[in-house]
Amino acid sequence: MIEMSGISKAFSGNVVLDNVEFELSDGEIHALMGENGAGKSTLMKILSGIYEKDAGVVKVDGKQVEFKTTKDSEEMGIAVIHQELNILPDLTVAENLFLGKEKTYGLFGILRKKEMQEEAKALLAKLGLDIDPRTRAGDLSVGKQQIIEIAKAIACNAKYIIMDEPTAALTDREIETLFKTVRELKAKGISFVYISHRMEEIFAICDRITILRDGTYVGVREIPKTTFDEIVAMMVGRELGERFPSRKAVIGEVKLQVNNLSSKNAFENVSFMVRKGEILGVAGLMGAGRTEVAQALFGYRKTTAGEIHIDGKPVKINSPIDAMKHKIGFVTEDRKTEGLVLDFSVKENIMLANLEKGAKSGVIIPKLENDLVASYIEQLRIRTSSAEQSAKSLSGGNQQKVVIAKWLGTHPEILILDEPTRGVDIGAKKEIYQIMNNLAESGVSILMISSELPEIIGMADRVMVMHEGRMTGMLAKNDMTQEKIMHYATGGDKVVQTGN
Repeated sequence: MIEMSGISKAFSGNVVLDNVEFELSDGEIHALMGENGAGKSTLMKILSGIYEKDAGVVKVDGKQVEFKTTKDSEEMGIAVIHQELNILPDLTVAENLFLGKEKTYGLFGILRKKEMQEEAKALLAKLGLDIDPRTRAGDLSVGKQQIIEIAKAIACNAKYIIMDEPTAALTDREIETLFKTVRELKAKGISFVYISHRMEEIFAICDRITILRDGTYVGVREIPKTTFDEIVAMMVGRELGERFPSRKAVIGEVKLQVNNLSSKNAFENVSFMVRKGEILGVAGLMGAGRTEVAQALFGYRKTTAGEIHIDGKPVKINSPIDAMKHKIGFVTEDRKTEGLVLDFSVKENIMLANLEKGAKSGVIIPKLENDLVASYIEQLRIRTSSAEQSAKSLSGGNQQKVVIAKWLGTHPEILILDEPTRGVDIGAKKEIYQIMNNLAESGVSILMISSELPEIIGMADRVMVMHEGRMTGMLAKNDMTQEKIMHYATGGDKVVQTGN
């Protein structure tokens, strides 16, 4: 087993872990939860040798250890599967599995490719994957790549596997496959640290849960003996109340009308409308074309057919600049590569789309910039030491708020939110939901793409369901169920519309 006690860590005088406890038993799936910035990643980076602790004791199988490098932790059977997978897409599956541990012969280190391929095939078979090890890794689905990462850990004789947000980009079917694999490995004595913000998954797969809050240890609970509300209270230090805020927006006339919009090899004949003050959810499995529709509306993807009307008038949107002129904002799915410049400060990121508001006669006025940024930091409750703090040093939830602040500064009338709460803790999720509610109440039309069906049902006034580039259903609020949405998301037999 793994025992961590009295773990403390500070960066430049800023304490991020203070006397934290954590324990992982053999053959256990142990959840590690807390709001963004609670210290989960730092604790696991200490366990995996990325950071050195300032104080405390780490024991593996009863033996006290000091990890100064990742190699030290790997030698003790600890492996990490990061949220951003470490798959090299242009190498084969076998080459990925044996990367850095290649089997060779002769003075010149000639690769024993056939032997590696045979061992890779046997290992994958144990994990329930019938994949040709000569397959290019980049051609696999994200779900299969995730299991390839597990196979890499098993190939290194890992006894303890840390998984960080493992299902963030997976379909429901891929999640089922992943859980099956994890349970089978657990039965063989392999232990997992499972980091996720998806509470439903924690209750489905984990045995125990440790909660951190603001860098401190709050407690540990056995999953069968705890509740959703208890865990939330431990995480945020208060009762969170209802998971989704009540919708109070008055829905007005049609703001955005899309007719038979198509984009080559992405989606075809998609039609829908969004009214003022309405949140239209967009559901579907990965590859359904949801993000591609959003990109087309923002001028980031070329369309081959169809029309877009705003306020009843036809418009041409050939670039993001065109979209911004029509008061459209777009919070993208991948905030780290598309939503933020990570090396820029919070202020610089917020001002990226708002330079005109921080200037007079084309000259930047620092006071205007500072006042605008300060107002959004306060309004969105962005946790930052100052407006000059770099975006990359913020937690995921606060990074997401910075992206939202950037677009709120443009005063959008249509706001596209693609996976607005992905990788965000439950406390920050509720804050983002409230921001959405406030925007809708002010008359903003919102298009919300989400893979989390509870989020769709909890926030959307209607939901458009897509499958393989086509709209297969449009459901009104009172008709939304997870079963109906999944029926149409998996190719329901006809288009059903119950919401106007």
